[in-house]
Amino acid sequence: MKLKGNQILIFGFARFDAPNESTSYTIAKLLARENQVYYIEDPVTLREFFKLRKTAGYRSREGHFSFTSHSLVETDLPGLKVIIPPIRLSANFLPENWLFRTVLKFNELLIRTKLKGILKTYKIRDYIFMNSFNFHYPTLTEGLTPKLKVYHCLDQAVLPFNRRHGVVAEEILVKQSDVVICSSKQLNEERKKRNPHTYFVANAADLGHSSKALNPDLPVYPVIAALKKPVIGYLGAIDHRMDYDLLRKVILANPDKSFVFVGPVSREFVPDWIFAAGNVYFPGPIDYQYMPAVIKGFDVALIPFKKNEVSSSIFPLKLFEYLGAGKPVVSTDFNPDLMEFTKGAVTFCEDSESFSLAINHELQTDSTAKRKSRLTIAAENTWENRIDAIADIIHYHLEEVIHP
Repeated sequence: MKLKGNQILIFGFARFDAPNESTSYTIAKLLARENQVYYIEDPVTLREFFKLRKTAGYRSREGHFSFTSHSLVETDLPGLKVIIPPIRLSANFLPENWLFRTVLKFNELLIRTKLKGILKTYKIRDYIFMNSFNFHYPTLTEGLTPKLKVYHCLDQAVLPFNRRHGVVAEEILVKQSDVVICSSKQLNEERKKRNPHTYFVANAADLGHSSKALNPDLPVYPVIAALKKPVIGYLGAIDHRMDYDLLRKVILANPDKSFVFVGPVSREFVPDWIFAAGNVYFPGPIDYQYMPAVIKGFDVALIPFKKNEVSSSIFPLKLFEYLGAGKPVVSTDFNPDLMEFTKGAVTFCEDSESFSLAINHELQTDSTAKRKSRLTIAAENTWENRIDAIADIIHYHLEEVIHP
């Protein structure tokens, strides 16, 4: 990593102690190996604050919410500290108009006031500011003086919650950033039209964690172990991205198999028929620590995403988590870029018939040689490699573009 000895503020969307893996916080942890990193959580609303007070996570944040408080949350890493932003006013329910923008400016003022106090208290002067997909606050850095502004773009704004204001906000953020880093080629091509300093660095996975599934002493997660074999599994959010028409045909064509979908269910997107199917199971979400034990119980792992304009920009973490666990993967051909990164180790299918055939083929032909190949591919797509690439881009702009 060329980027060393810098002070970096990372404004992410995830909680630092969230049970699931977070791209933003993973980036913060790995950049903190060689730099001093301050991770800023997404601000909570007053309503969210009262819910949070009922959880164990409140104790680590108690006393940190005031916009006049300059205290930091310590972590296990000496190079990483967490900033808890002030409680914000709810505004996302408002239409895109002057009132929403006024409330947003006030929320940004609260956060900025706290950040200025922290910068002064801890004598943080020459610093990098990275917005890691928290595009809801596009002008937060107005009035701040980072030596480099970086926007890390991870996905399309597609859900109503994000589209209501996110499209406008991200347009502002892309244009005013010094560097934009995108997690898919399509996002990269689109953002590059608005900012020439745009780069593509794909998502990755924590190989050290997913490879725990290879440990013969690790027991399969109990809910998965109880299912009839073979188990065809999916781990992740069950939401708008899934191709339910394809899944219906595949599930009906394979009544001898158990199909399990592990993760939070967005009920508004999921059709009723799938809950009535006798060979389909929904255990619910799990903590990230149990991911290896869950995937270990899969005979074949699935990525059944729709093929459309939105999905073509998705670079799913689960792909490399599956491969890092040595599991055969069958996917729809929703993003052609993935073929380049998987080098023939994953079967990409265009319809339900080829999807069913691929599942059965993988069940019949899995081997030690295939598992070794999958692990090799996963080892090329670790977060350590990706963060090194991101760090090199930032270092280049600091040394050659901003301050040549």
